[in-house]
Amino acid sequence: MKKLNVKLPEIYNMTLTDIFEKYKQGELDLPEALQMVSNHGIEEMGFATIDTDRLHRTGLPEMIYASGKTTEQVKRIAERMYQKGIDVLATRVTPEMYAAVKEVIPNAEFNELARTISYKHQIVQNTKGYIAVVAAGTSDMPVAEEAAETARFLGNEVKTIYDVGVAGIHRLFHKLDIIRGARVIIVVAGMEGALGSVVGGLVDKPVIGVPTSIGYGANFQGLSALLSMLNSCASGISVVNIDNGFGAACQASLINKL
Repeated sequence: MKKLNVKLPEIYNMTLTDIFEKYKQGELDLPEALQMVSNHGIEEMGFATIDTDRLHRTGLPEMIYASGKTTEQVKRIAERMYQKGIDVLATRVTPEMYAAVKEVIPNAEFNELARTISYKHQIVQNTKGYIAVVAAGTSDMPVAEEAAETARFLGNEVKTIYDVGVAGIHRLFHKLDIIRGARVIIVVAGMEGALGSVVGGLVDKPVIGVPTSIGYGANFQGLSALLSMLNSCASGISVVNIDNGFGAACQASLINKL
């Protein structure tokens, strides 16, 4: 069989149409083309199956949720993705996981606050507008940083605004121009989660609320903030799960790229 003369990231970005076109042009022989078609979108590892076609199918690439996985599993998944030319983002990681991944991806980056590991073969920013990540308190920053890191990984410009909660509402107004200039706004808040409603009443852009588990007992590990955001009377607010900065960033990225 002829060797496919393309780089790994190009192989990852190939669609079925690309495979058929390369066969038509003689760059692939029939057995190789059939093998690529049969394996398209699937990378079997036994304990994990990497969805290599997810980016083309959904607009969002395969990413690693590390919580619940062993350090060795995270390392091996990240290594396989890296070898296949797939950009790597792992969330909810530990420092031990980063040390292990660093052994196989030397240029991997670690955001300790966000608990993310990331590596991109090429840094491409492919949006016109930016996403604003607004956090009510400093204690909400781990979730906000997860959102910011994920959004950047997905090719978005991100501006972060931290510690502007309703207890000192004047701090929010001081940053209102930046918030209003965004195409999408992610609002991260614990305690009673009021910041989502406040921002939603001040802007004409989509607002994605992220309730956090930060708060005293009656916060119920984020349940009160979640219910507050779900019951917001400000129009244009959607809400993701408690502490789900990753999910908010994925939704914001899809909106920003429309």
